Amino acid sequence: MTHSQFVIAMTIVLFLAFGLGWFASWLTHRLTRVTQADIGALDEMATHLHDAEETRDEALAYMDEREGMLTRELAETQAELRAAMEGLRDARAEAEELRDYIQRQSRG
Repeated sequence: MTHSQFVIAMTIVLFLAFGLGWFASWLTHRLTRVTQADIGALDEMATHLHDAEETRDEALAYMDEREGMLTRELAETQAELRAAMEGLRDARAEAEELRDYIQRQSRG
């Protein structure tokens, strides 16, 4: 093989390598290209995600408010229960005193 034949063969090989690389790049770009429909779908998904996050935040705020209200109601109910139990205890003690008084009056 002479020097000029070698240069021609290398030129052909390099040109084929360049062509194959260009074709692979074009094919990759063609297969991974984002279409307008994909962008529209992504925008729609982003809108739905934003709406879902707002709904979640509203639900969390409502739950916090509701939890605070229920905690206050529970504290009030427990205070009322304690007051009712004290009143019942006092009423039982007074009833016992009255029984003792009536028994003493009936004996004496």
